[in-house]
Amino acid sequence: MDKTTGFFKNLLLFLVIFMAVNYLMQGCQNKEEDLLVSSGNLLFTTTDNEYSKSQKVTVKIENNTKNVIVIPDECPNEPFSVFRKENNEWVPRESAPEIDCSASQEIELLPGQNHTIPYNNWNYSLFSDMGIFKIDFTTEVEGEEQTFSTNEFIVTEDGLFKQVSMGFFYKPIYNGLIFLVSALPGHGLGWAIILLTLIIRTILLIPSQNAMKSQKRLQEIQPRLEKIKKKYEGDQQKIAMETMAIWKEAKVNPFGSCLPLLLQFPFLIALFYVVQGGINPDNAYLFYSDYGNFNLQDIDVMFLGILDLTKANIYVLPFVIGGLQFFQMKLTMGRKAKKTAKQSNEMAMASSMMTYVMPVMIAVFTATLPAGVGIYWGTSTSYGIVQQLFVNKGGSTSKNEPTVKVIDSK
Repeated sequence: MDKTTGFFKNLLLFLVIFMAVNYLMQGCQNKEEDLLVSSGNLLFTTTDNEYSKSQKVTVKIENNTKNVIVIPDECPNEPFSVFRKENNEWVPRESAPEIDCSASQEIELLPGQNHTIPYNNWNYSLFSDMGIFKIDFTTEVEGEEQTFSTNEFIVTEDGLFKQVSMGFFYKPIYNGLIFLVSALPGHGLGWAIILLTLIIRTILLIPSQNAMKSQKRLQEIQPRLEKIKKKYEGDQQKIAMETMAIWKEAKVNPFGSCLPLLLQFPFLIALFYVVQGGINPDNAYLFYSDYGNFNLQDIDVMFLGILDLTKANIYVLPFVIGGLQFFQMKLTMGRKAKKTAKQSNEMAMASSMMTYVMPVMIAVFTATLPAGVGIYWGTSTSYGIVQQLFVNKGGSTSKNEPTVKVIDSK
């Protein structure tokens, strides 16, 4: 009883001290915030002290004054004045690309509000040269014009991984997409994405076809694997050895079904960034060649006149993509996979996870990404469905494979 009483006393004392310290810290923090606002400071900083050449420089403004701060609309010019240090002097840099300014407007920051502004349309033209930079913002505070400067920041060369991914994936896909868009009547982005997807999937046809056949053979030998598990139950080493032997004899790669997704993944990431910022004139430096009189602003981002491919669609596209993914998963599982699932609870759970959860995840991702990425995924999935139908129609592959027997070595 004494120990229990002592424990609760110590616990109560700890809670009292914790609440008191927390109250004092909150009070100090509130006083610090009040002091910051009342001091009339406007914080103007970059989100990083160092950027690579392909990273978007972004500034953040915190209005800690008692006044409304107005950020004027400078489009098509850069939002704020940019300077690069050259020979110990700050040299101004300017850019005025041909962009659509119809939706741009001035920004009003109320006291206590903050706002971030990325240099999306001006990044390469202003920050393509490595070095030390700063950004200035001139505004009126309490009737007096003041100039605020960000911290000095460094622009460096891209890392090796970034250079490889840009050179082998992003730039080829970007140029392929721009070429198709420029060649198509009406310069429709949606049809260009569909054509590009069909080209990519055709390039990956042989490895993805082999992976599908490997998955089918794995389903066919699954009953044998189940017999091994029952026969050597409790002897995991023996089960592993016999399983590996059957995989080897049947020429099955248990991870082969993941290959199509792994092969598509770099293209998917590259296409995401292409769709997200590919029509930005600031990216024109990525062109392999001159596309004549074609202008990036001529690209039609509306698909079928109703779907903006640069924005996320949460009403129709996710359900369509999720449905296609579900249909493909059902085709991939096949009849033999269903029978095997009845024999093993673990496999039944895994099958259910793959069949139902995967499409839901894909649908959720589609709802958060630009619709152009969804068009790519839907086209790619449809291509995979046609592939799977041909593989399934081909009948059992076991006729051409050696018959594997389980031999009891005991």
